[in-house]
Amino acid sequence: MRRKTEIRIIILVATFFLMFVGLCFNYYSLAVKREHVQTARTNSQFTVVAGNSEGTIYDRNLKPIVNSEKKNIAVAVPAFLDRNSSAECAVDKETFLENYDKGLPFTFECKPDTQDLDGLTVFQIPERYSENQSAQHVIGYLSQGEGVAGIEYAYNKVLRNDYGENSVTYTTDGFGQILIGDGKKIIRSNAEKNGVVTTLDIDIQKICEEAGKNIDKGAIVVADVKTGEILGMASFPTYSVDDMEKAISDERSPLINRALYAYSVGSVFKLVTSAQAIDSRFSGYVYECTGQENVGGKIFNCHKTDGHGMQTLSDAITNSCNTYFINLSRMLDVKKFRELAFNLGFGREIHLCSGMTASGGVLPTVKDLMIPAELANFSFGQGKLSATPLQITQLTCAIANNGKMPVLRIVKGMTLDGEDVMNEKNPQHSEVLEKDTANLLKEMMISAVEDNENSNARTIYTTAGAKTSTAQTGRMDKKGEELCHAWITGFFPADKPQYAVTVLVEDGGYGNDVSAPVFREIADRISQEK
Repeated sequence: MRRKTEIRIIILVATFFLMFVGLCFNYYSLAVKREHVQTARTNSQFTVVAGNSEGTIYDRNLKPIVNSEKKNIAVAVPAFLDRNSSAECAVDKETFLENYDKGLPFTFECKPDTQDLDGLTVFQIPERYSENQSAQHVIGYLSQGEGVAGIEYAYNKVLRNDYGENSVTYTTDGFGQILIGDGKKIIRSNAEKNGVVTTLDIDIQKICEEAGKNIDKGAIVVADVKTGEILGMASFPTYSVDDMEKAISDERSPLINRALYAYSVGSVFKLVTSAQAIDSRFSGYVYECTGQENVGGKIFNCHKTDGHGMQTLSDAITNSCNTYFINLSRMLDVKKFRELAFNLGFGREIHLCSGMTASGGVLPTVKDLMIPAELANFSFGQGKLSATPLQITQLTCAIANNGKMPVLRIVKGMTLDGEDVMNEKNPQHSEVLEKDTANLLKEMMISAVEDNENSNARTIYTTAGAKTSTAQTGRMDKKGEELCHAWITGFFPADKPQYAVTVLVEDGGYGNDVSAPVFREIADRISQEK
């Protein structure tokens, strides 16, 4: 009897225990059956992030170069929305309905006219890049949310701070259910107003990109001759961040910024030879070109095989007579000649910002130039000499700015509100040429365009001075013909130079045929639109 009583008591206790466990399990299930409750374990709140805003890269006039377009992202709480009417707000209605039926809060892209409701919170989120993004090589790109090239890399911490999150936070009950009646906390980030102000003029940048659209490989640089601020810098081919795989596999290497790479210079360098000759009082030198010149047993040919005849310095600039400059260089002090080239920026890097430094190229040593054939090559920009489009632009700025060479720059300053520029530095200059020397070079460059009916750089809406170049590379194409880089560098307007422009077409051929028409289009369009 006693044993039976003990068994009944054990059974009763076990029954109550099982009932207690069952109640605990049911309560726990109710408390965790919604996934979003995991985010509300503390303070009974549930937060949905609608997207992040990042700092903006601006042009000189505080026009956004990135973040210029926005899309509407909404946070939806199904329990407080009508299924069908809310779906009409969605850009992708089918995906909206799939997410709605899951019953959990979610985000979706909505139409521009979508209004806030209790269960719907709309955010305007900046889109980092536009479909046809301008200035891609200057901007750079991101990888896993971090800048890895261009301005994106150099100012990564400035552009991606800790205050860019757009979110809505709801109060939840003890079971994780959202309580709209208790209100919601909305955080709309203004991080996109903060950013980096470049020296680019987005209108000029687009002109460069459009004028160079047929350039297979090359670069265009436009700078303010007085301040050295880069107003446009385009590299070809460009690329899209939406298809990096294609860019990486392209044999033309579109990811590199060709404005920063050094190339054979050619006849553009005759401006430096001319400057040294003027300083050395040889500006009146006259020479008869017969089409070739013997230098220590090595024959140098002029591009006009039957010769140009009698040439003054101005004639030789216009006609780009090689043999004139070969003979002129023989009268120059080699050490001073090379020193002038160095002072004009050859052989020196141009640092624009972290990760964006133009090559210094190659400037032959004095020892190199003591070899007659090497000096001959140097006099008309061939041989070991190489330079970047930025260096050539800097040279042109010095000539157009009365001998004062500005330091080229791409960053103007910073902004916190998208309205005022902070930390802006004053332009820096070097006195590299005598004013009279610079003015004489300007006159010769103007004559090479305005008085030369064969010049393809002659403009319609302004006047200009320029020098073309066809730089030999020593490489041959499939037909056995030598590949040459086509250059032009110049300034406009002729009477009061404001803009310096350099165009390089890699392996493009003749400068007057290929690069000069691009220069002309840029000068005319800027003159019309500015």
